[in-house]
Amino acid sequence: MRNEVPELQAIADRVVAQATSGEQIEAYVSRGGETAVRVYEGEVEHFVSAQSEGIGIRVIRDGRTGFAYAASLNAESIAEVLADARDNVQFGTPDEFAGLAVPDGVPQVPQKFWDDELAAFATADKIEIAKELERLTLAVDGRVRVEESNYDDGWGEVAVATTTGIRESGRGNSCYTSVSTLADDGDETQTGFGFSVGDSPKEFDLQRAAKEAADRATRLLGAVKPPSKRLTVVLDPFVTSQFLSVLSSTLNGENVAKGRSLFAGRLGETVANPLITLVDDPTNPLAYTSTDIDGEGLAARRNVLIENGVLKMFVHSSYSARRMDTRSTGNATRGGFAGTPGTGCLAMHLVPGTQSQQQMIAGVQDGVLVQMVSGLHSGVNPISGDFSTGASGMLIRNGAIAEPVREFTIASTLQRMLQDVASVGNDVDWLPMRAAGVSLVIHDVTMSGA
Repeated sequence: MRNEVPELQAIADRVVAQATSGEQIEAYVSRGGETAVRVYEGEVEHFVSAQSEGIGIRVIRDGRTGFAYAASLNAESIAEVLADARDNVQFGTPDEFAGLAVPDGVPQVPQKFWDDELAAFATADKIEIAKELERLTLAVDGRVRVEESNYDDGWGEVAVATTTGIRESGRGNSCYTSVSTLADDGDETQTGFGFSVGDSPKEFDLQRAAKEAADRATRLLGAVKPPSKRLTVVLDPFVTSQFLSVLSSTLNGENVAKGRSLFAGRLGETVANPLITLVDDPTNPLAYTSTDIDGEGLAARRNVLIENGVLKMFVHSSYSARRMDTRSTGNATRGGFAGTPGTGCLAMHLVPGTQSQQQMIAGVQDGVLVQMVSGLHSGVNPISGDFSTGASGMLIRNGAIAEPVREFTIASTLQRMLQDVASVGNDVDWLPMRAAGVSLVIHDVTMSGA
């Protein structure tokens, strides 16, 4: 469902119409807002309701790029931004690959991005959701305390126009709720979390979020350091989503072009177990980060990155595509009007298998269910693939959950982990991030503990 924003599109069009001979111009206009509620012990501890708007303009001439932006959409500010962008061209470094995206004929996939019920949802009701989530969580287990209960939503409107023929606008909104927990048992305290997402608050499953947050914390009570050994790990869906987020940088065409990926030069090779099919699909309406256009205004599309274990493609913006003599995959990313486009995955997920997490655990004789990780992004080398992260979870013995463990690390390489995948779960968890989660069984991982 297309939700065009004529007012913002007109602003972008007027800027682009001022291009002179030999000059490429891109105007990116946006406005939006957010609400953040944090509740503690039944009272609002933190509340933010903020809005912003602005424009970013890129000017490219003779391979040099100038960029400027302003957090205002009045005519005088926009004129100054265009003038500054033009002035900044002279300071740009010549780049033979500099340029704007060009329409490629890929059609957009219609989706619903705007929910009128969410847009009209009363602030008092948002606060009540956070309070209700706190009450439900406390009722699950007497050992549980709530560190914070949150409600978050946001909305945005965007328009982009270029001298190369791109002209797109749209709007969307989203929301989620989350809760952080502490579980006490004598002198010991463990942490947990839970959340729920939806197109509107009516789709929240607060009971599930509350139970998940309580269970995550209480399951770790009594945890000890495990002995060091090589064993099978079962990744919780939330952990798998973080693992995929790290993996995304190695499939980024810009990083590949710069030699910063372990997959450089390996297109067409088998890089994972045939069970692995990894997709970046922002056209999937279940994905929290679904979209119909990328950061440059090209149509978002379903890209199969690894298919049955074989590396099929990298993701590209128009810039990285020019560097690697290929075409954009609709994967330009953008943080807002104050920045220029980058390259990245938009909505990753593994094609699910057929087993539940319980069935997967039943097939593991000696292993560990990794429930939480820490320092994951800093513990991975995207060039060598070396992988090491702190973790906590539950030991698995003879196909059943055993005692809780904490303060250990799991280590391998990204290459080996992908090859050693033994099972992909059917429990897809659509999370408020750019990667969905699913349970994953991986053999022969080093666990370092006591």
